[in-house]
Amino acid sequence: MGKNAIKVTYREALKQGLREALQKNENVFLMGEDVGHYGGAFAISKGLLEEFGEDRIMDVPLSESGFVGAGIGAALNGMRPIVEIMTVNFSLLAMDQIFNNAATFSHMTGGQLNVPVVIRIGCGIGRQLAAQHSHSWEPIFAHVPGLIVLAAGTHEDARGMLVAALQQQNPVILFEYTFLLNMESEIKENEGGIADITKAKVLRSGIDISIVTYGGAVHKCLQAAFELEMLGIDAEVIDLRILRPLDEAAILASVAKTHKVLIVEDAWRSVSISSEISARIMEKAFYELDAPVQRLCGLEVPVPYPKHLEEASVPQVTDIVNRVQKIVQHD
Repeated sequence: MGKNAIKVTYREALKQGLREALQKNENVFLMGEDVGHYGGAFAISKGLLEEFGEDRIMDVPLSESGFVGAGIGAALNGMRPIVEIMTVNFSLLAMDQIFNNAATFSHMTGGQLNVPVVIRIGCGIGRQLAAQHSHSWEPIFAHVPGLIVLAAGTHEDARGMLVAALQQQNPVILFEYTFLLNMESEIKENEGGIADITKAKVLRSGIDISIVTYGGAVHKCLQAAFELEMLGIDAEVIDLRILRPLDEAAILASVAKTHKVLIVEDAWRSVSISSEISARIMEKAFYELDAPVQRLCGLEVPVPYPKHLEEASVPQVTDIVNRVQKIVQHD
């Protein structure tokens, strides 16, 4: 373990971020289904009710449109609400509030009204939660002007993105990945934990190919890069982190360095984050490429429940390694 580092689970990193946000600003409060007495569907807010009280840790009825709307109203009136939506599929029930209200108020009022609400959404694939509880809807939210969309693919971001998000004047959607909850990793101790939410991050530098990814696929791409190194291929891994607005400069800089690109995401291939990135590379860095941009995405089926089919529905480490080898070898 590194100096001044501590080993924590992704769940504990999320809780540390929540606690720090509540400690820093008394206008911050958390609301959501079972976040209080039950401690959250995934135990992320366990113990916070006893620590901060019922005025700041609020259980709400099962009505996503209702409590997301209440969070937007609180934000309009000077509070700093954190709204938790249990799983990403339930967020579809609140799309009118998020897309038609939170995302538009600033534009429709000429900047006179801002909606500084943070909406945390549990998402991702890999816990056998089946089709109605485990899809990757990030591309839909990243499509909407007026929203800031973040994907916490690492433990550092799980702890640090929330505090940074609460400093924004615009609504922020923060995706948290449920299958990472029990994964342990080292993070720096007592750093303050505020993440830079304006830039993508190069998690591993390399010269042979750029692997661009985000969220739940980050750790699989890092493992693939490690295995590729054993095969003599030096892959660069970029964690996008911010899905709207995209850090285009970071992507183009990597393309200019490696001249080959594989984009990896769990979401469906059609009209995806990888579609947007691929188009931007073709528009702005076409002559830097030594091979066509390729994408490795989730299969276009509802996510299955059986574990072997669930694993087959999204890119795995072996899939990434095999695809990179083909690109590098011009196969």
